[in-house]
Amino acid sequence: QVQLVESGGGLAQAGGSLRLSCAVSGRSFTTLIMGWFRQAPGKQRELVGVIRSDGSTHYVDAVKGRFTISRDNAQMAMFLQMNSLKPEDTAIYYCQASTNTPPVRVYWGQGTQVTVSS
Repeated sequence: QVQLVESGGGLAQAGGSLRLSCAVSGRSFTTLIMGWFRQAPGKQRELVGVIRSDGSTHYVDAVKGRFTISRDNAQMAMFLQMNSLKPEDTAIYYCQASTNTPPVRVYWGQGTQVTVSS
């Protein structure tokens, strides 16, 4: 069983920065594709970006150039560096892990609140 624990959320002003962390346990980290999702009030959960075990990344257009996902395979952790924050980035941010071989299993963290004030 994979456990994911997010940390680093909080309050930031527009234009500011925050760094989220996701600590992983319970499975070899290099067998996991990791991702960040977010859910704003009244909206569906949406993808922010993913990072594969080789370090390759994909971001949605709304965060390209502002957010950076990284992973440390030795620490079994993933990070989300958020710069140039906007009020519309306000959401609960979730860490997700999915296995990279069948049967694919998906795991979620408990989420961490990010609030950006204007």
